[in-house]
Amino acid sequence: MNQRAICLISGGLDSFVAAAIARKTHEIFGLTVNYSQRHRKEIEAARNIARFLDMRDHRIVSIDLSWVHSALTCPEEPIPERETPGEIPATYVPARNTLLIGLALVYAEDVDADSIYLGINHLDYSGYPDCRPEYLDAFQRLINIATKKTIEGGSITLKAPLINLKKSEIVLLGNRLGLDFSLSWSCYRGGDKACGRCPSCLIRLRGFEEAGLKDPLSYEMV
Repeated sequence: MNQRAICLISGGLDSFVAAAIARKTHEIFGLTVNYSQRHRKEIEAARNIARFLDMRDHRIVSIDLSWVHSALTCPEEPIPERETPGEIPATYVPARNTLLIGLALVYAEDVDADSIYLGINHLDYSGYPDCRPEYLDAFQRLINIATKKTIEGGSITLKAPLINLKKSEIVLLGNRLGLDFSLSWSCYRGGDKACGRCPSCLIRLRGFEEAGLKDPLSYEMV
């Protein structure tokens, strides 16, 4: 196995499954970004996931976005307790995926990786504009003209294997891959238990229910 992939690992369920898919064909390198999110529980989850998947390397990069007006970075902004279909929610972090993919691109060139794996999907998601197929297509065009490797004839490909899957399908896929979902963390809050009220919890719980499986996490409201 000589192909290498950078896997963006948030600590959540989706990026866990995407990285497990990458591991089937690539030597995987994990990248987690601490962007001043309100809690650090997902960072620890990312560490545990990296160990579980036996990654070649796992880098945690810190970027200060504490000044950004988002419910995920600003303690004064309330975390919503319902989904808002058709709206960009308060948990949107401006240009987050653009920043994360940019950092993954640096890592990919540094270790000569040919792929960057993302856990994003556009069916069961929270309305973020940077989770859409057209966003990935546009970023791929940028990569094709933006790096030494691609200009010299190589390639770095963005791969989002979950992009067209429902959350229940992602849960079932991860289950077939033998993943321990108790290592992951999806809640926007960082308590001892997941809140069961925020949009991320609601989407995750619905996914497990529709998949006919029990979520191994403990919830305050379930």
